[in-house]
Amino acid sequence: MSAHPIPNEPFAGQHPPERLRAIHQLRSLCLACVVLLITLGLAWELKLAPLPGGSGALALKVLPLTLAVSGLLKHKLYTYRWLSLLVWLYFTEGVVRATSDHGVSQQLAMAETVLSVLLFCGCAIYVRLRLKVLPGKSQRDDS
Repeated sequence: MSAHPIPNEPFAGQHPPERLRAIHQLRSLCLACVVLLITLGLAWELKLAPLPGGSGALALKVLPLTLAVSGLLKHKLYTYRWLSLLVWLYFTEGVVRATSDHGVSQQLAMAETVLSVLLFCGCAIYVRLRLKVLPGKSQRDDS
């Protein structure tokens, strides 16, 4: 009986290759959504459809998203958890402005809403997959 695990067999605390692939794809999706939300927020408030008479200070709304980028790149589970809660603020803003604004601003708000939902789903599934780890060898042999 060898102390080292068989290379092709996942052991306790590791994910099978299919799940690892899905985890990496979800990280890419979440990262893309965050970068797109940052870009959208900055372009929206500074160039495309700023509020009338506004100073552009509303562009600071993307600052919390910039803090998430590092954690997403490092696969920090805590970042995915708090980001899945934070994203509802952007969803709410998107829904409110999609129903009250007109023209370009309304279209940008709809895009923000879609990106927010995608980001939430990506984060939620990512966390679920990361927390799903195979049972230990002794537990697998009993079943």
